[in-house]
Amino acid sequence: MSSLYSQGEIGKVELINRLVMAPMGMGYCEKGMITDRAIMFYRLRARGGVGLIVLGAMQIDPIHKTEYDMICLDDDRYIPGLRRLTDAVHDEGSKIFGQLLHQGRYARSKEYNGMEAVAPSAVFSRYTGETPRELTLSEITEMISYYAAGAKRLVQAGFDGVEICTNSGYLIGQFLSSVTNKRTDRYGGDLLARMTFLLEVVSAVRESVGQDFPISVRLGGSDFIEGGTTNKEVREIAVALEKAGVDAISITGGWHEAQVPQVTMEVPHGAFRYLGRRIKESVSIPVILSNRMNIHVAEEIMDEGNADFIAMARPFIAEPELAKKGMLGKYDEIRPCVACNQGCLDRIMAHTSVECLCNAEAGRESEILQGSYLPSQVKSSRPENILVVGAGIGGLEYARVAALRGHRVTIWEQSGHAGGQVEVASAPPGRNDFTYLVRYLTLECSKLGVEIEYQKKATKENILEQIQRGKTDRVVIATGAKPIQPTIPTEDGIAVVQAWDILKGYVKSGLKVVIVGGGAVGVETALKLAEIGTLDAHTLKHLMLYQAETPEELYYQLTHGSKRVTLVEMTKMIGKDIGATSRWSMIARLKQFHVDTLKLTKVIAIKKDGVVVEDQEGQKFIEADTVVLAVGSRAENSLYDELRNSLNKLDIIGDAVTPGKIQDAIRTAYDAAISV
Repeated sequence: MSSLYSQGEIGKVELINRLVMAPMGMGYCEKGMITDRAIMFYRLRARGGVGLIVLGAMQIDPIHKTEYDMICLDDDRYIPGLRRLTDAVHDEGSKIFGQLLHQGRYARSKEYNGMEAVAPSAVFSRYTGETPRELTLSEITEMISYYAAGAKRLVQAGFDGVEICTNSGYLIGQFLSSVTNKRTDRYGGDLLARMTFLLEVVSAVRESVGQDFPISVRLGGSDFIEGGTTNKEVREIAVALEKAGVDAISITGGWHEAQVPQVTMEVPHGAFRYLGRRIKESVSIPVILSNRMNIHVAEEIMDEGNADFIAMARPFIAEPELAKKGMLGKYDEIRPCVACNQGCLDRIMAHTSVECLCNAEAGRESEILQGSYLPSQVKSSRPENILVVGAGIGGLEYARVAALRGHRVTIWEQSGHAGGQVEVASAPPGRNDFTYLVRYLTLECSKLGVEIEYQKKATKENILEQIQRGKTDRVVIATGAKPIQPTIPTEDGIAVVQAWDILKGYVKSGLKVVIVGGGAVGVETALKLAEIGTLDAHTLKHLMLYQAETPEELYYQLTHGSKRVTLVEMTKMIGKDIGATSRWSMIARLKQFHVDTLKLTKVIAIKKDGVVVEDQEGQKFIEADTVVLAVGSRAENSLYDELRNSLNKLDIIGDAVTPGKIQDAIRTAYDAAISV
């Protein structure tokens, strides 16, 4: 068994294993108060066997704070609710730390009721688009007292330890960085001077909580911004923290405004493990490592001795029993996190509460509980024979949940494989994780006895025959959507294809491609085509190891493919339907791979050798040998229309109702299945 599941210690706190649920803002509070929603969410993660939960983003400043989606810790009135939470976690056998946070210049004035943010220095923030006010010396002293008071409240609320947040570009990290700390007093200057605020916070917190209460400090392994704190400097900070009596160092990635993707699907699993490994080489206290983890990478890093604990946030949202299933070797039963950010980070950035694309129960456990059980754990009193038409994501999720509830489920799938439009979503570079969800659902369906009949086309006639023969009680239409075919005047002699067919690999394009439609599918298609002919990772490693080419030439070969791709969009925004936390990196990659993007531009004609487009300046011609259509999709619900007057038990779910995101398909499928 991996050392990941061995007992561990942080300070004098003993943990049942070395898995940590990393801190993350969830939006499960009301006016800064802990709610039943939050308590049940964390209770189930503790019940799932995680060793330590770190409750994230607890605000300690009574003035500069927001109450509508973040936990507050600036007053004793918050203690009773937090005590209910720690009691729930302890009841299930886990431990819990509280993370102290101040956003500093990362707070927007509208979040503070118009009050400007504060920071070490008045340096403009690209993240907020605002310039903060510089803290005075007296305010710094007061700020340190806020950290100490917050830590004391954690003790009173029954927490097992405290984590001090310095990472991601928040206040303490702003003091550590020469980019944002321009002070000329004792809090600014060289690295040692810039550490002063952090070390004084640690000292005040230690005095407040006593010697036996563990203190962890969460550091960014590197800021990943120009002129920011490097991993070498972070190692020096870690050494200083150990000397100051800190019990553990938790390492994550860089600042929010960094131009290096760190949490998107394109990031390789465990890509930033090297940051934590260098820290571990520098200190003797435990090092907790996080960022883009899954259970296999976690086990690997631990068994290689490159960390003492592994922290994950999103994977525990997707799978509450991640720790337990990993320890038992039930890897196929672990519901994957696909790093889509649609239900979690995108919603937090929009100040709404966390959900999960892969887990329709996440964040609403207290709302849907039936007694002590989730609906998927409760057997139906009247089991039915259910026929699901379509083995896309919605159909698979419906079948899984219905089978868990005791129904006998069969799926008819017209193609030769499951997944539906996920085949499209997972095809672009860096989007492969979606396939993990398909694999999980198909394996779960198989384990639960769901029969999937491939190459089986459903018609009104063969469905009615099934019902007449008593083999089916209920029919669920999950036929998804199909791409829209726009009416554009088109000459013969040019290849006009659908983006879905390009992404699925059914057709190939020429060397000069125009993509009509700059939404998510258009962007993904452009990226797939633009990377054709570039260096792959294996070849790049070979050429770099033997220094066959200069770094400049290798970068050129990485970013210049064999096709010339133009993306045409009618509106003023490319990728407007892509989530905020993923969109920026995908747009950046369009630029990296030299895709020509035309906004506020309409294709008015397709000629045999190119397309005619029109923008505010008039018409122009773009040479092309292939035109790819990515103008949206429409529901495929013709079978439902044929059956609706013939069946009493007929349901329709997912894109067959209205085309939407994968998360919408999962949620509607789950809700439909638990209602039977």
